[in-house]
Amino acid sequence: MVFRLSIFGVLIFALAAVLVFAYSLMNQSKVASHQQNAAPPPPTEQILVASGPLQGGTLLQPSGIASTTMLVSAAPQDAIIDTPENRAALTGSMLRAPLAAQQPILNTGVIHPGDHGFLAAVLSPGMRAVTISVDAVTGADGLIWPGDEVDVLLTQTIPGAPDSKNIAVEQVLSNVRVIATGAELIKDPNAGANGGQSAQTVTLEVTPDQAARCIVAGTLGKLSLILHSAQGVNNKANKAQNNNQPPGAPLTVWSGDVSPALTNAVPQDSKMTTVNVLTPGGSGEFKF
Repeated sequence: MVFRLSIFGVLIFALAAVLVFAYSLMNQSKVASHQQNAAPPPPTEQILVASGPLQGGTLLQPSGIASTTMLVSAAPQDAIIDTPENRAALTGSMLRAPLAAQQPILNTGVIHPGDHGFLAAVLSPGMRAVTISVDAVTGADGLIWPGDEVDVLLTQTIPGAPDSKNIAVEQVLSNVRVIATGAELIKDPNAGANGGQSAQTVTLEVTPDQAARCIVAGTLGKLSLILHSAQGVNNKANKAQNNNQPPGAPLTVWSGDVSPALTNAVPQDSKMTTVNVLTPGGSGEFKF
């Protein structure tokens, strides 16, 4: 009798185990079916945004451009997709209105270099735009961007001057704003999307007098750019104060200032000149 009860208990336990296993399989099947029937997640895209607060009239630099993930359905219609080509095209563009941090940059919210009216929109009242030629080295090899503040230096050779004075570097302009570079301002239709080299021209925002000085300096020798620190850039009050100060002695560095060897070089033996002087009492010979 006890044996029969034991067998009966084992059968009940086995039946319960089978029922629990079957119930687990049914739940797993329902979960899998629900996952298959669930809608896919909504599509997203990477769009370009302002990395921090930007004022209207700002010339965009790479450091001012960031990206964020946004639902395609929530992104503005003219938002700019984050691609290397779009970032490059956006660099140097002018914002029409202020942007808050992480606010999308819109195609309609910028004026691109080369667009009609770009220079007129960028220039401050009473200022002019002058374009100077630079090479990859004197133009900081692509490290100078629109919006940077630079000094303009002139390097020229002085014909007939002694070795210590035959090359001079002078400061032509100080603390002027770059508003465009050749790669963006002057587009070569035959260059293609990836064509072109480091900027060979730089356009500066200057006064009429500074524009004339730049043009004359460009005919005398090679022009170079010296980049200012980012601190104080766009500080209009300080810049206006500096422009109102009377100009001091221009910076001039001679070849002898850089190379003591030119200044301390042993002069060549001077040539002796003999002159015969005729007088009523005869002739005389003088050497000097």
